[in-house]
Amino acid sequence: MGKRKKRADFEDDGRVIAPMNVEGMPWHAPRSQSSESGSGAPLTLTREEQRAVTAGIMKAALLVAGVFVVVLTGFILFCIFVWFR
Repeated sequence: MGKRKKRADFEDDGRVIAPMNVEGMPWHAPRSQSSESGSGAPLTLTREEQRAVTAGIMKAALLVAGVFVVVLTGFILFCIFVWFR
């Protein structure tokens, strides 16, 4: 086997792939609030946009609840007609 070449052309560009700043660790340094906030201006929505957002949230919540109900009903029917026979 030949020797590997050392890569001398590596240059650190400062990007973070996996941040190791985990809360609870001794080296944890909390981020400043000013760097996280984008433009700083609060988002304002019209009445129609607020209704559309609320309707979308309700549809998503009802979809998830419906899936849970269907799965629970299917499990109960499986137990009654197959498993406990």
